[in-house]
Amino acid sequence: MKKTVYPLLLICAFLLSSIDAQAQKFGYINSVQLLSELPDIKNADEQLQTFQAGLVEKGQGMMKSLEDNYQKYMAEAQSGSLSLVQQQQKEGELAKQQQEIQNYEYEVQNQIGAKREELYAPILEKVRLVIEEIGKQEGYTMIFDSSAGGLLSADEGDDILNTVKAKLGL
Repeated sequence: MKKTVYPLLLICAFLLSSIDAQAQKFGYINSVQLLSELPDIKNADEQLQTFQAGLVEKGQGMMKSLEDNYQKYMAEAQSGSLSLVQQQQKEGELAKQQQEIQNYEYEVQNQIGAKREELYAPILEKVRLVIEEIGKQEGYTMIFDSSAGGLLSADEGDDILNTVKAKLGL
């Protein structure tokens, strides 16, 4: 009797697991396409470009000042009006000014990254919540991002891009 019960249990377990696997529902979305169509992202990009332009303008002013100081130093050095000590002092000042510019460039990159995060985080969170809401409402087991390159085939899933766009008012 035990010999017939175990094979029957295995067959039942196999059938139930295959039924459960068929009941799973998968969806996918191209997040790059969605984000490119969001007006909020376009506004954030414009704000980021304006912010970046202001930082770049300041950096260009610093570069212009360095170039002017260098030209002035070269003219004084070639005319022989500077002593060796004064030349070394001027070169030190120029090196310090150049280091300040390099530090500023590094700071600018950090500021731009922080500003991008500040502007995009609420938008991405809003999109994530809408996708989760649709996933729950429609009974999706998983929703994949087809723009990430990990989705090889979508025959068994639903493209939810239009549903998400409708929820976001696009």
